[in-house]
Amino acid sequence: MNDKLEISVVIPVLNEAQNLRELIPFLLENAGNYIVDLFVIDGGSRDDSCAVAESLGARVVKSETASRAIQMNLGAKLACGNMLFFIHADTRPLSSFAEDIHQAWREGYKSGCFRYRFNSSRVLLRINSWFTQFNGIFSGGGDQTLFITRDFFNTLGGYDTQFCLMEDFELVKRIKSKTKFFIIPKSMTVSARKYQENSWLRIQLANLLIFTLFYLGVAPEKLKKSYSLFLHNGANA
Repeated sequence: MNDKLEISVVIPVLNEAQNLRELIPFLLENAGNYIVDLFVIDGGSRDDSCAVAESLGARVVKSETASRAIQMNLGAKLACGNMLFFIHADTRPLSSFAEDIHQAWREGYKSGCFRYRFNSSRVLLRINSWFTQFNGIFSGGGDQTLFITRDFFNTLGGYDTQFCLMEDFELVKRIKSKTKFFIIPKSMTVSARKYQENSWLRIQLANLLIFTLFYLGVAPEKLKKSYSLFLHNGANA
């Protein structure tokens, strides 16, 4: 195995200018020796996300469709690194994230993610985040980020673009059918903004519904419609 890890970062965005102002410099400052390219894949932002990203050194690519699966596949197709790292704009990784991925890769893991905690002190959200340490059917959502070798990602065929929701869980389900999925025992910080727009109970009920439908094999477009009926801004959740 080539002992040099080269990370290609892919950030799918839609109106995330402020988050990009914080995230991109952090990534480059803390993993500059590992990152070979950093892509911001824009799904049609109406703010200055693209201009901000370009000014900070990211390569901006505009997607014709606002779909995370399509956007992330587009970034992966252009990537040069041997490791892909998919991260949401409102996630804040640890300063050691690249070293942590490197260590997992050296140990033979092709793919994995991090635990997370919310940027909120609410007890119920602390309980939610506690469960992210477990490698069960609810693990591997986009908020936990995803690292995966480029060769393995390509072998799997990338994200299934039929999924406009649950695309992350669908891919991780396929990953787990082929190899071990590793959860790095360190926590990133994710935004609690969804919980500011919806009650905790409403989100748990929506998640329960959507996971049940997903594992029953309900069509992707019906998953999104059902989720959107439950939550404010559900389509972008």
